[in-house]
Amino acid sequence: MANRMDHPLFFERNRVRRVYTGGKLFHEFFGDEPEDGDLPEEWIASAVRALNRESASDHEGVSLLRGTRTRFDEVLVSRREDLLGDCAEFGILVKVLDSAIRLPIQAHPTKDYARRHFGSPHGKTEMWVVLATRPGASIYYGLKEGVTLAVLKEAVDRAEEDREALPSLLNRLPARPGDVYLIPAGVAHAIGAGCLILEVQEPTDFTIQPEPWCGDYHLNADEMYIGLEPDIALTCFDFTQRVGKRAIDEGRKTPKILSENSTLCSELLVGPADTPDFSVYRHSVQSGSFTLPRRPAVFVVTAGAGEVIGEEGSTAVRKGSYFFLPAASRHASVTTDSKIEIVECIPPCVSDPSYSH
Repeated sequence: MANRMDHPLFFERNRVRRVYTGGKLFHEFFGDEPEDGDLPEEWIASAVRALNRESASDHEGVSLLRGTRTRFDEVLVSRREDLLGDCAEFGILVKVLDSAIRLPIQAHPTKDYARRHFGSPHGKTEMWVVLATRPGASIYYGLKEGVTLAVLKEAVDRAEEDREALPSLLNRLPARPGDVYLIPAGVAHAIGAGCLILEVQEPTDFTIQPEPWCGDYHLNADEMYIGLEPDIALTCFDFTQRVGKRAIDEGRKTPKILSENSTLCSELLVGPADTPDFSVYRHSVQSGSFTLPRRPAVFVVTAGAGEVIGEEGSTAVRKGSYFFLPAASRHASVTTDSKIEIVECIPPCVSDPSYSH
């Protein structure tokens, strides 16, 4: 590995096994074979280990630097100042996932819940950007009005035989490319069949999913409750906030244009006013260049093609390319002769991620 860590870092592909099937839409995004399977998620610039029943390795989910096989989590420790600057830790996980089936109804822990039950400083607030869909794609977001813990428990008891017991408790919404949602920890949700989604989240794999079925796959108790007693696990669900129509109104985000000219449009998708856990921007460049800010961030190309130019030269990128920009980067830019769209994912340690051009 080079001594200098002041240039964009690229990674080996990192498809992660899950209990649901998907991945066919990776064909248009990453150029993979157009088929569904048990590797429906790409974990991007990841320092997080996947919590799978039978992992392929003890570091499944952790990204490897391209061409070196060096683990990203180890580099974040050994070269922390170069990569993160004043940040004590990276603090986010970015994914692209494609669901061929509806995922189980689920909720993720708050920080307080995660500290008490998992000894972790991080819960799992997340956000979604819908990139593409199959016909009939949908998401499930927020409990309907009147759903209580007792109602949820009764539905869980019926879910072994009644596949609609739990999804019937949530708001079902059509999913369309360009949709942006914030899913705070505790909010009931599920990705429906047919969604290619860019997800930014806190850096954990904690999921409480009390449905016993994921398609034809039968979950065991550990996959449903990750080591907790069911009665304790179900208290992860928030029955007071983000329910009914209010859940949808507060969860669906409208991108805010921050700066726009003939060559560049920068938008805020999710920012500090929405959550302290990450900020997400989208930049669209038309036949020009965009100077990347000097701060640790993950960038994902979501449309078009171009080049990333850094201290060590240029690298061609296209839809599906991604990289990490270290805090020590002195100069890096994205340039295109046609058009490129790139999403910037910023960790919570960046105190002022505002933009001005």
